[in-house]
Amino acid sequence: MFNFEKLVAWQKGLSFADRVYAITKQFPSDERFGLTLQMRRASVSLVSNLAEGSSRFSAADFARFIEIATGSLYEVVSQAHIANRQTWMNDSDLKGLLQTAEELSRMLSGLRGAIRGKEGGNS
Repeated sequence: MFNFEKLVAWQKGLSFADRVYAITKQFPSDERFGLTLQMRRASVSLVSNLAEGSSRFSAADFARFIEIATGSLYEVVSQAHIANRQTWMNDSDLKGLLQTAEELSRMLSGLRGAIRGKEGGNS
């Protein structure tokens, strides 16, 4: 097992990506290379950046990758609102995705703070 696989945020992010893939399967086929692809790539980027960041030798480097992962999470949130407004995602799926995103956001913030604390609180 790799160290990043032990991170609860990575595990939750993986489930989040699974959910994004399931939801976007329902999108129109002409959006396959549009919003579908963007949402999927952003959700994959979230977990990929956590994995890559965990391999870094400095806490500051890892913290930066957590920031990038958080940005990817926020991309999915924004894109989910667009999908909902276009009626490709129902309100229930949007609500569930946003609830998970809020939880993940808190986890990433806490992880970033813990990692930053390892280098004496440097920002």
